[in-house]
Amino acid sequence: MADNNTIARPYAQAIFEVADEAGTLGDWSETLKTAAQLLADRGLVEYLGNPEYNDDQRLEFLAGLFDKAGSKLLAGADQKGTNFLKLLLENGRVAVLPEISAHFEALKADVENSVDAVVTSATALSDEQTEEIARSLKERLGRDVRITTEIDENLIGGAVIRAGDVVIDGSLRARLEGLANALTN
Repeated sequence: MADNNTIARPYAQAIFEVADEAGTLGDWSETLKTAAQLLADRGLVEYLGNPEYNDDQRLEFLAGLFDKAGSKLLAGADQKGTNFLKLLLENGRVAVLPEISAHFEALKADVENSVDAVVTSATALSDEQTEEIARSLKERLGRDVRITTEIDENLIGGAVIRAGDVVIDGSLRARLEGLANALTN
């Protein structure tokens, strides 16, 4: 059985092409992020899988849910969004919307020549530190960088940076583990 990423990739590519052609990448990005958050709830996925409901009932339910969440493109306000949702329902693929969203964001980042980076540190970073990391990453990766920060007190000190496929582990914990490995070998 194919994993969700394999299943999601062609759907993400298709909706990306539609959005790019229409100049609505930002709208679709926000819509898919909201849909991904909603469908990350296993209870909702199980509810949608109930055989008592047909695809029209599922579509009506999801359109109402997306409308309340502010996702107009999947709430029936846009025919392309409605058709996309119908296609996912017909093929039993609504549950892979989180993965579709992730692949869409990767395609969007390639077109925009940008990358999202997550900086995990032991303590909160100052604005200056965040800006310096963004400048360094932009220089290293040759792309615009959007940074989000997280705190993980288990790192002891330093930071771990994840930007696309690049992981830079400058945490004190990693250095101590490296030292321990060197001493035991």
